[in-house]
Amino acid sequence: MLINRPIEILLMEDSPSDALLTKEAFGECNVRANIYVVRDGVEGIKFLRKEEGYSNAVKPDLILLDLNMPRMNGKEVLSKIKQDEDMKLIPVIVLTTSQANQDVIDCHELHANSYVLKPINYVDFLNVVKNIVEYWLNIVQLPNTYLY
Repeated sequence: MLINRPIEILLMEDSPSDALLTKEAFGECNVRANIYVVRDGVEGIKFLRKEEGYSNAVKPDLILLDLNMPRMNGKEVLSKIKQDEDMKLIPVIVLTTSQANQDVIDCHELHANSYVLKPINYVDFLNVVKNIVEYWLNIVQLPNTYLY
């Protein structure tokens, strides 16, 4: 993805420490990114639809989605995103600690673009983020709708 502006990333993560870790890892990758954090699925959908307090929200180029969130879990969020004409083309990377095979199956059936395990230690997590950056920001060709 060759764009001349910061990448817009929506991080749906209920853990403040995991959100901070993710932001720090992207910073270490020297990525020009604006990372917006919402703490649960309900807020994530409001952000994407520019509802209730999110009227100035940007359309993200990429969504990082945790599965285990309060109020609306990641699978419910993923289902809503992929069924909505305005959101369904936004790449969604499920970034979770769940290794449950059924979660992997469910997320792929709901059209997740990737399912990535969230490592526990920082060095491994940094490597995961570097791989996400390399693949999604340097290798993948996304539709022109994201190059605005």
